[in-house]
Amino acid sequence: MKKLLSIISLSILLFTACSKNDEAKPDFNESEKAGLSIQFDNIVGDKNLVLNNGTYTNALKQQFNVSLLQYFISNIKLKTTDGHDYTVPQDSSYFLINEGDAASQFAKVKVPVADYQSLTFTIGVDSLRSTMDVSKRTGVLDPAGDHSTSGMYWSWNSGYIFVKLEGSAPDAGSADKKVRYHIGGFGGYSAPGINNIKTVTIDLRTAGIAKVRKDRNSNIHLFADIMKVFNGPTNVSFATNPTVMSGSFSTVVANNYVNMFSHDHTEN
Repeated sequence: MKKLLSIISLSILLFTACSKNDEAKPDFNESEKAGLSIQFDNIVGDKNLVLNNGTYTNALKQQFNVSLLQYFISNIKLKTTDGHDYTVPQDSSYFLINEGDAASQFAKVKVPVADYQSLTFTIGVDSLRSTMDVSKRTGVLDPAGDHSTSGMYWSWNSGYIFVKLEGSAPDAGSADKKVRYHIGGFGGYSAPGINNIKTVTIDLRTAGIAKVRKDRNSNIHLFADIMKVFNGPTNVSFATNPTVMSGSFSTVVANNYVNMFSHDHTEN
């Protein structure tokens, strides 16, 4: 009898597990939405990013620490496993990720109930929004914020800073040994300029697709490896380039950090 009960219990457990894994895929309906969060977990190589206290070493064997990290994520899009594309309404698709504010590291959106196999987003602020009337740039995009400290808008240059990373390095070629990387550039207003807007697409299939349902929250957990700001197609030397805020070298840094995002897992 005990053996029979064990077999029945095991069968129930297996059935329950299979039922959850093999749940029916919902029909795609843009009017039926549920919550999805995208978590940006900032790391440095194989270490967690710790502001002010962590010590890290780049590919050129130069040590550094980070005192501030902020970046814009915008224009979120997703693709379902059966080929439907969904673009989050633009007014609800601008997020400022701030390592000093844990809550800001979750970009929360509403998307149709579906199974999603890929995620696309922009690092920075697109040219259309950058040139809109200021009344259309509110919340994290408000140019009137405090830009003397950790703000993300150049009043002198009329443009957003897409990625701001600050810290210090013993090898920095600056008198105060500080490193400052403020990268922006959406292409220019009236004449062509530097365009550092970058688009990232993440394949979710290997580490788990996002199954968005009304009865539970889904969270796509991404790693953002800040080491790749300095290590990439071009290794950045703190001795040579301790401060980058404009000019052609800002494009070198942007071409590096476009590779910093990877998918860790999805919680469904």
